[in-house]
Amino acid sequence: MLRLKNSIPNFITSLNIAAGTLSIIFTFEGLTTKAAYLILIAAIFDFLDGMSARLLNAYSDLGKQLDSLADLISFGVAPAVIVYHVMKSSLLIDKLYLSNLENLRLVYLFIAILIPVFSALRLAKFNIDSRQTTSFIGLPTPANALFFAAIPIISSQNPFDPFLFLVYNKNILLGIIIVSSLLLVSPLKMFSFKFKNLKLKDNGIRFIFLILIVLLLMLIGSDKANLLQSIIVNLRFSDLMIELFYILARALPLIIFLYILLSIIHNLLTVFTKKSKN
Repeated sequence: MLRLKNSIPNFITSLNIAAGTLSIIFTFEGLTTKAAYLILIAAIFDFLDGMSARLLNAYSDLGKQLDSLADLISFGVAPAVIVYHVMKSSLLIDKLYLSNLENLRLVYLFIAILIPVFSALRLAKFNIDSRQTTSFIGLPTPANALFFAAIPIISSQNPFDPFLFLVYNKNILLGIIIVSSLLLVSPLKMFSFKFKNLKLKDNGIRFIFLILIVLLLMLIGSDKANLLQSIIVNLRFSDLMIELFYILARALPLIIFLYILLSIIHNLLTVFTKKSKN
């Protein structure tokens, strides 16, 4: 029974790996929207394996290493393949012929490699850094992956979304990839989503973040209120899940931006409070 209990988090982590691997396969087959949904599913498994390990007190060195390997696949390689596909579209490249591409276009095309490379560095640093038990240092790999996973989901639902005009610009996408990769290994302290208690004093930044997420989802969902109501009335569960996933995906880029911004503000306030006390 004890062995079974300890295996539950690792089994969930394995589902994370499966989802990430399927995402890569789907992108190669041109099914980028489904690939992006699989990254969202992998993120859910990533959350559940940590939660199950805490609830069951089933921590292990094997689980820690397996979790990092899973994250590298699902939140490093899988989003990089999607970004490569997006960059190909922005460069108007149908098939890759190395002999016909000048060096600069090759740099644009292969810049997506930075995502798994810096994700691996981020995960390796996390495994040996004892300071990251209650907070993160650098952007977490799932947050970075979810930002890029939002691109094909939004594109499939609304190809004229203003967000897409930004990310399908090769120069802007290049800048986003470089900045996000550097954020992964930056010394920026970022708050975690782990609630040790429900006290406002200890979790003020987390409650603010959750409230902003809810408001953002309500704002985006308000445009689809009639559609969602119709789907619920007609009991079309699969359509409802697709629409809810779209609303979440549409909010993801702003949610990640808010997370980074709030972390910076929180750090500045912490430094200011310490200085004022001294």
